[in-house]
Amino acid sequence: MTSVNISEENCKKNNDNGQDDLDDEMNESRVVHSEAQGERLDSNVEHNGLGEMNENEDSKSQAVERFDLAKINECRELESKGEGGKLEDKNDVVDSCDKINEDSDLGSNAGVETNQDPDEIVSEGEEREPVFDGIEVPGMEANRSTSSRTLDFDSEVEGSAWPEKAVTLKNLVKVKSSAAVNIFLRHLSLKKDEIGEDISHGENKVASDTSKDIDVAEDFQKTSERSLWNPLNYIKKSTDVDAEITAEQGEEAIKEPPQPLVMRGTILLYTRLGSQDCKEARLFLYQKRLRYVEINIDVYPGRKLELEKIAGSSAVPKVFFNEILIGGLSELKGLDVSGRLDEKIEYLVTEVPSFEAPLPPLSGEDDVSCRGAIDELAVIVLKMKNSVLVKDRFYKMRWFTNCFLGSEAVDFLSEDQYLEREEAVEFGRKLASKLFFQHVLVDNLFEDGDHLYRFLDDDPIVSSLCHNIPRGIIDVKPKPISEIASRLRFLSYAILEAYASEDGRHVDYRSVHGSEEFARYLRIVQELQRVELKDMPREEKLAFFLNLYNMMTIHAILVLGYPVGALERSKLFGDFKYVIGGCTYSLSAIQNGILRCNQRPPYNLMKPFSAKDKRLQAALPYPEPLIHFALVSGNRSSPALRCYSPGNIDKELMEAGRDFLRGGEFFLDLQAKVASISKIFKWFSVDFGKNEVEVLKHASNYLEPAAAAALLELLASSQLKVIYQPYDWTSNC
Repeated sequence: MTSVNISEENCKKNNDNGQDDLDDEMNESRVVHSEAQGERLDSNVEHNGLGEMNENEDSKSQAVERFDLAKINECRELESKGEGGKLEDKNDVVDSCDKINEDSDLGSNAGVETNQDPDEIVSEGEEREPVFDGIEVPGMEANRSTSSRTLDFDSEVEGSAWPEKAVTLKNLVKVKSSAAVNIFLRHLSLKKDEIGEDISHGENKVASDTSKDIDVAEDFQKTSERSLWNPLNYIKKSTDVDAEITAEQGEEAIKEPPQPLVMRGTILLYTRLGSQDCKEARLFLYQKRLRYVEINIDVYPGRKLELEKIAGSSAVPKVFFNEILIGGLSELKGLDVSGRLDEKIEYLVTEVPSFEAPLPPLSGEDDVSCRGAIDELAVIVLKMKNSVLVKDRFYKMRWFTNCFLGSEAVDFLSEDQYLEREEAVEFGRKLASKLFFQHVLVDNLFEDGDHLYRFLDDDPIVSSLCHNIPRGIIDVKPKPISEIASRLRFLSYAILEAYASEDGRHVDYRSVHGSEEFARYLRIVQELQRVELKDMPREEKLAFFLNLYNMMTIHAILVLGYPVGALERSKLFGDFKYVIGGCTYSLSAIQNGILRCNQRPPYNLMKPFSAKDKRLQAALPYPEPLIHFALVSGNRSSPALRCYSPGNIDKELMEAGRDFLRGGEFFLDLQAKVASISKIFKWFSVDFGKNEVEVLKHASNYLEPAAAAALLELLASSQLKVIYQPYDWTSNC
């Protein structure tokens, strides 16, 4: 029995059969779970002698199950206490959630020892990061936690409202688990051409069953249940599902881009960053359905000399049809007006390029990511990795995969580096401080003896979820983070200018995937494995993580496909990760842990980083509300894509805020006295103000002066009604 099944079944029995039946079911579930766990433990001990337990999905589901059962029990206790009188400790549940959060070091990439029975052997598992997947919990405010640490409530008001908070916690468990079950079952039960329709409405159906007070604007049309079941129907391209969701919502379908002409020849377009003529040349070729290869002379400085040699000057844009120089934008338009462009296109369709034609960019051309001084420490670590015994081991009542003994590492270092044992230990600490390996429980830096350590690329989370470490430990010396951030910013600018629309609201993912610029980006992010973050100034850190988040989202969509529901969004934001400075970062960890100063995601009870998490050192000193106008999650309701620089970061974020709200995310109806605003201000309201009035006052800073004055006047008269716009999760392709 999985955690989601237990949560859904028990919540239903609570409504149908009463509190006593739910208690009996919960106790029976715990007995069955304990017996199953004991049988599994006995069989493992009998088979392996030490009670070996593999890392599998059963151990993970059991941990989640125990946590969900505990949360439901706590919710029931809070409700009973609220009905009988004043609750003795109003922060019991939140404190327990915080304690669970603090006990798990999400940034350590290792299993953390938990409080448990000394006779119980536990296999290593991954702690799930808190992620906002788009599901709103009825009765629970999006980002104003039920913890009294977030807001200072009046004692009398807080005491009377606390039973409602207990119900909120119960709703959280019920909605999350029910949504997971319903969406998965509907995936399996629908026909192939019906998947998109039901996914888009399944989550809202669960929420509407829990509460009837959800705004009509946020509800989608409910769909009828289907009975045909075929597991093969679960497989479907996300692009097809996305199109079906759009059609079901009654919105304008995403227009497919015009298919390019099939040509044997090649079009080369020489460009540079920031040129308006280059942008118009790209648009002209696109409208003519001509596929081209772009050579940006700022990205490939070696091609500037080539262009001067074959064209007589380095002025751009320059267009080549095979080996024939067509010219710039004016020459292209002139050929089109005269009708001679069709003849040139016919030539491209039939003729292949000759050896005299310029070549497209080569992989690694003019890329400093492929060069650098060899790191002597990395060479030693690679040699040590081939010498010490790396295997699964039993340590402190737990099993850990792919680890080695500290004593074996000391033996190797003593022999390889001709060191005394004490000197070898110090050398091992130096290697650990450079983030080549770490203790599986982060108990120490490096010691001799039976302590277990793990190489960075052998960590199970890193090897399975991180996408910037495909070839293991890099043997090139780590470059300063400021240099990497500068190259990342420059390349992001080039990618967005070449493959995003002029307004930044749409991305040509197909072209990005096949571009040399994106291949260079993948090489750059590999350099982040062992960088140092904590000494970065605020402006540099803010610009770096904003640019990285937006590019990482594009990378995640290209790898996982665009998410079509809450489960897929949870995977995109929580499971797609990078290794940065020896720690793992998901999109949710970057947004809520770093940029929001370790704030809880909407409709979550846990913070991204615990008090012992090393990633907390890299977090910004205070939340930055303007980041919500810069983070692009790959959907239509996201802000426009742009590149941010540390020198002008605050000015650029203010401009992004003005463009976002003035571009349709805020509308004020003076006659009806209604303000319609982006749901981002609801989900992340705590970043903008203590209450709805303060949130709207903050939003007025980015409006036109007349609209801002009218909004403030309505707020002063307390006659304003606020409506939050439905969030459009469809792709921004």
